[in-house]
Amino acid sequence: MRIGSSIGLIAVGLVLALAVDFDISGVDLSLVGWILAIAGVVGLLVSLAMARRGRPVVEQPVVREPTVREQRVVREPTLREQPVARDEYPPQRVERREQY
Repeated sequence: MRIGSSIGLIAVGLVLALAVDFDISGVDLSLVGWILAIAGVVGLLVSLAMARRGRPVVEQPVVREPTVREQRVVREPTLREQPVARDEYPPQRVERREQY
C-alpha cells in the first residue's frame, strides 16, 4: 500500500464512519468505516517508514585516469634568438596626429 492509497482509505473510512446515515441489515457501516480508517493510518505509517529508510548506497571505487600534461621541447636558443640588451633595441617610432 502506498501513501496515496492509504490516504484514500482514510478518507473513505471517515466518510463511512461519520457521514453516512444508511442502514444495511447485518452490516454496521460506522464500524466498517472506522476499520478502513485505522487500516489507512497503519498503511500510511508503514509507507512513510519504508520511504524514509531509503536505499543502500554502494560506493564505486574511484578510478583515476593518468593526467596528461603538455610536453614542451626545451632547446637552447640560437645566435639569432639570443636576447638583446635593452639599450640595443631600435628606438620606437611614435606617431603623432595633429588635430584640426
